[in-house]
Amino acid sequence: MKSVCLYFQIHQPLRLKRYRFFDIGNNHYYYDDYTNESIMRKIADECYLPANKIILELLKSEKYNFKISFSITGLALEQFELYAPEVIDSFKALAKTGKVEFLSETYSHSLVSLRNKDEFIGQVKEHSHKIEALFGAKPTIFRNTELIYSDGIGQMVADMGYKGILTEGAKHILGWKSPNYLYCNAINPKLKILMRNYNLSDDIAFRFSNEDWKNWPLTSGKFVSWLNEFDEKEDVVNIFMDYETFGEHQKKESGIFEFLKNFPKDLSAKSKYKFALPSEVVDEYQPIAQAHVPNVISWADEERDLSAWLGNSLQNEAFDKLYELREDLLALNDERLLKDWKYLQGSDHFYYMCTKFFSDGDVHSYFNPYNSPYDAFINYMNVLSDLQLRINKLKDSNPESTEDLKKEISKKNAIIAHYKERLEELDEHFSEAD
Repeated sequence: MKSVCLYFQIHQPLRLKRYRFFDIGNNHYYYDDYTNESIMRKIADECYLPANKIILELLKSEKYNFKISFSITGLALEQFELYAPEVIDSFKALAKTGKVEFLSETYSHSLVSLRNKDEFIGQVKEHSHKIEALFGAKPTIFRNTELIYSDGIGQMVADMGYKGILTEGAKHILGWKSPNYLYCNAINPKLKILMRNYNLSDDIAFRFSNEDWKNWPLTSGKFVSWLNEFDEKEDVVNIFMDYETFGEHQKKESGIFEFLKNFPKDLSAKSKYKFALPSEVVDEYQPIAQAHVPNVISWADEERDLSAWLGNSLQNEAFDKLYELREDLLALNDERLLKDWKYLQGSDHFYYMCTKFFSDGDVHSYFNPYNSPYDAFINYMNVLSDLQLRINKLKDSNPESTEDLKKEISKKNAIIAHYKERLEELDEHFSEAD
């Protein structure tokens, strides 16, 4: 039987406040708490809570055997805990049904898989522990930030013990092949690959409320009829999108919640598909081929590459400066500095610096707190400059350099040797006296 795999990404960036040149060295708090709380509360009320309520009812129903998967970034979870704890409670209620799978990813929704293997592994472990602590199950399927994937990234994920990974069904990778099958990593075939069907996913995520679209209005019945047109031999249709599609990107008035309510019923009544979790897809189906992805892909924009985050000199300079701080930060092991550095790794900071304002301009301006990419770059670099000053100050105030450390150890060893010698002399003296 063929399957539909539904997956939703949940992420909210930790937005920076306006941090000017004169703040450097004087103000070490970087975050716009008011904006972060306001946006989180707005989306919680418009999307997360009403969508979770609908999904909980669907999961509890025995009629459709509905199943669904999520990945929630560490940054989003922290903001839920601060501003909307009832959202976490609603996800826990979903988890208790046993029909929900939570996926693993980078804690900070970062691009670290492109830069440092050890840091990548550390962030993935941190996120996995958080998910297991909150929802009671250790993730076995991985979803990298923005579906970023390559053969090399897949190998790292396989080495961490994951059995599957999600990525984009990019046309320049698949060629004539369909995304509606299971594939495997070209280096380590044990890692299975689920490819997003971007046409169907984007029909819901981006085109649902577009009245100029030839297929508007999109009903669940119409959507199921499109699924029925696929070749009988195809195994699984992967529908992956942002969870904010429901009620935020596509407003309640568009009928998006009615679509969500009716989709399981129509799929059950009008097709031969069933719902399957990513781990079930990986276990049930056999890969039809290796997916050769020598160059990194993502699910962003028309190019399906990294240009949304690392496509210009501003982004690359900021990215390089960020990760140049890693060795000093690890040596200092200061909790507050490490936390700030972790927050600054969020991919959104680089996305705001994107200069692509043509085919994908509307997407890049969504929830962007800056007037221009240059404002985003200057603000971010000011924050990085302050972080660098804090690192330097802490280094200078501690005997942290190798030479200083050697001198301190040498002094202590000399003192120990001196007292050891004195103790031996005293011991010999008292032995003679006896």
